[in-house]
Amino acid sequence: MKGRLALDKAFTLAVIIVALAGIIPLLHLLATVAVRGGEAILRAGPGFFTELPAPPGSRRLGGAAPALAGSLVLAVMSTAIGVPLAFGAALFLYEFRGTRLARAARAFLMSLLEIPTVLVGILVYVLLVVPLHGQSLLAGSLALAIVMLPYVATYVESALRQVPQTYREAGLALGLTRAQVALRIVAGIARRGILAGLIIGLSKAIGETAPLLFTVGGARSSVNINPLRPGDAAPLLIFHYAQTPYDNWRMLAWGASLVLVAAVLLIYVVAKAFVREVRM
Repeated sequence: MKGRLALDKAFTLAVIIVALAGIIPLLHLLATVAVRGGEAILRAGPGFFTELPAPPGSRRLGGAAPALAGSLVLAVMSTAIGVPLAFGAALFLYEFRGTRLARAARAFLMSLLEIPTVLVGILVYVLLVVPLHGQSLLAGSLALAIVMLPYVATYVESALRQVPQTYREAGLALGLTRAQVALRIVAGIARRGILAGLIIGLSKAIGETAPLLFTVGGARSSVNINPLRPGDAAPLLIFHYAQTPYDNWRMLAWGASLVLVAAVLLIYVVAKAFVREVRM
């Protein structure tokens, strides 16, 4: 008996150590971003959100307004493009899961999860940037929508599958169409899972850098929200400025990193507060 208790305590201790080994680096990373990013934002003041980046090597930090505005536009547009497509794909996979077309669609979505996102950027560059003769926020939004698509569709389909079939059968027995049952009953019950898929997809999209290298343009000379013109994004600014030898640009990268992390956490908190219970 004592041997079993000792073995149980040893196993519990091992699990705690392994968990701490995974959590501590994450907490250290978050703390570093918070401290360094907070220092940059405090030094720049409100101008961090409203001004353009200062020249390289300047004592001024300037701001990350073009990148922050571009990230906001990209998040809205990629969500508007990607979420309806992903939700429609998930509904199709749920309703027709036994068909060959559904199996082929699922295989295609799974393959998108494994494709490097830089290839998505190259694809959009060939299909949209070259024909339009220039990079733009629209091209970046399309690339991020493609990146978001398999994540949202997979999570939404999984949430729909978890709804008991009795609810679906009850809706059909009451005379509702398949579309009404799927949209009004099944989707209503699976709202939490659907929202989780949206959060995962949006978080994945707004933190991506590789697809934007070929599509957005990295224009930082002005704040642009026109979808047909080149723009900037926070991940792109971080990628470019973190590699420079200029202290003011590296500090801007830290500040943009903090804003990006805070935006993801805010999306999660707001989403959790918005859907507190399942309603049909």
